[in-house]
Amino acid sequence: MNRLTKGIAAAALLAAFGTSGAFAQDQKELNFGIISTESSQNLKTVWDPFLENMSEQTGLKVNAFFASDYAGVIEGMRFGKVDVAWYGNKSAMEAVDRANGEIFAQTVDVEGNPGYWSVLITQADNDKINSLDDVLKCDKSLDFGIGDPNSTSGFLVPTTFIFAKNSVTPQDCFKTVRNANHEANAMATANGQVDVAANNTENLRRLEVTAPEARKKIKVIWQSPLIPSDPLVWRKDLDEETKRRVYTFIMSYGRLGSPEEVAGAREVLEGLGWAPFKPSSDAQLYPIRIMEITKQEAKIEAADTMSDDEKKSELEKLDSEKAEIEKLMDKVPQA
Repeated sequence: MNRLTKGIAAAALLAAFGTSGAFAQDQKELNFGIISTESSQNLKTVWDPFLENMSEQTGLKVNAFFASDYAGVIEGMRFGKVDVAWYGNKSAMEAVDRANGEIFAQTVDVEGNPGYWSVLITQADNDKINSLDDVLKCDKSLDFGIGDPNSTSGFLVPTTFIFAKNSVTPQDCFKTVRNANHEANAMATANGQVDVAANNTENLRRLEVTAPEARKKIKVIWQSPLIPSDPLVWRKDLDEETKRRVYTFIMSYGRLGSPEEVAGAREVLEGLGWAPFKPSSDAQLYPIRIMEITKQEAKIEAADTMSDDEKKSELEKLDSEKAEIEKLMDKVPQA
């Protein structure tokens, strides 16, 4: 490995952002949170090479932080156990709002897509379920798999664009409703343990590698509007020198270095389904915040425990909040 080339390239980018000279003495390790889209063993296979390169190029000992659900990574950041994390947009919003997080980068799809899509899936040989109408017959005959409550594509998007939009409550519609990660829901669908499940296009592409035979047993029956690509989030109170080192690594990875080093980094990123990262900010979450408000509005409108005046008051508050975010969306780039 050409360490001199890599060192010169990294130093050049670091200089562009400034440096305090002495590295913060109290930040020897960095805990990197990884949301549980599939089993931790599968995630380790694709993340370990990236984190090893991150350790080498930042001078930090980078530790992977896994949890059984998305909330575990959010809470880990909240209590200072996670310094930097890969989140989906919904879980990033929770981290920003509740865990002192801040978005600083965004993933880029390896195939050049501007984002990804939430989908509903069923068995490929299921002739009775071919469209959203077949799912929303709501006769309590179907077993449904929904995502982690902090998942964008597995929970927020289908809740907003399918259930809230059609004034449907999943528990009133289906025989059973189970929460699971993307991989578990895909495998449950392939094996006939659920009739329909929420998933996303990135995970289905990943399944072609990890479980190709299962992928062949699955078909897509609904696709959402585009979802912005996933963000990387760091703790706001992370020291500035550590932020510089992390940002330098993230923005140079797969871009700077010898041809061999760039090719190697791109291969690692491709294993994650990505091309080199791009800068981002909390503004990336504006569309997700609009989705969350839309979901809340539909829930209030359908509530039978609220008076008309109570509904009107709450909806006016949400409308005002939505209007403020829409103004920001017109002024501030979302990436």
